[in-house]
Amino acid sequence: MPKQMLHVIAAFFCMASALALAAEPVIELRGARTAGALVVGKTQPGAEVLLNGKALKVSASGVVVFGFARDAKGEQQLTVTLPDGSEHAQIIELAPRQYKIDRVEGVPQRTVTPDPEQVARARKEAQAVWQARQTMTDELHFLTPVVEPAQGRISGVYGSQRIFNGEPRNPHFGLDVAAPTGTPVKVVWPGTVVFADSDLFYSGGTIIVDHGFGVTTTYIHLSSVDVSVGQQLQQGQRIGAIGATGRATGPHLDWRVNWGNVRLDPALVLEHFAD
Repeated sequence: MPKQMLHVIAAFFCMASALALAAEPVIELRGARTAGALVVGKTQPGAEVLLNGKALKVSASGVVVFGFARDAKGEQQLTVTLPDGSEHAQIIELAPRQYKIDRVEGVPQRTVTPDPEQVARARKEAQAVWQARQTMTDELHFLTPVVEPAQGRISGVYGSQRIFNGEPRNPHFGLDVAAPTGTPVKVVWPGTVVFADSDLFYSGGTIIVDHGFGVTTTYIHLSSVDVSVGQQLQQGQRIGAIGATGRATGPHLDWRVNWGNVRLDPALVLEHFAD
């Protein structure tokens, strides 16, 4: 592993060996303890880590990453098996969350229900997006302190949901940044582009970037897509511009953070993983 990445890992967890008069914890965790949170852990190299009985990918240096879905609640169990064979369990109690719910009655059905051809197209595109989010590489770019993807007014938040005519719609899984069309959008961590399309039915111009260990970020409703699949990006590099493409009512960036298929709250990422 490059020395620069080793320094990043060390700084990320603030490992102060001078304070190690008592036994070090089996695993150190950084991140919120609530639904929608991204959590990064550091344990001994060679350890095995399970989250609720499912194995997590562990780097050669002992880094793990995971997240909790929008509706996760209650106790979550981490199990760490150290190289010496000893097993240690740690309970993570998730703090409850409340989301903004808007109920709207009297909406014409044709307004909220696309026609069958549109549904078929959207499903095909959703499959391609899902496949891109299955990327699992050994990169640790998510350890770099995160930066904001764009400047603007926050117009939508993670977890919010609308109920039209008594029928719940899908929750919102991003952080919306409203700004004029053409406002630059930059990548929040270093990474590799795994999806880029300028014309999806729901999300319009869409980019997905892999940051390693199943962590990806998504950028939606872009007026321009300025990168291509396979392109390696430096943090802060321009990847596109804010727009109102797809099913958007006005120009904004819908920024999302994912861990595999788990949709995470970008606001919590900014709160806990920025400088």
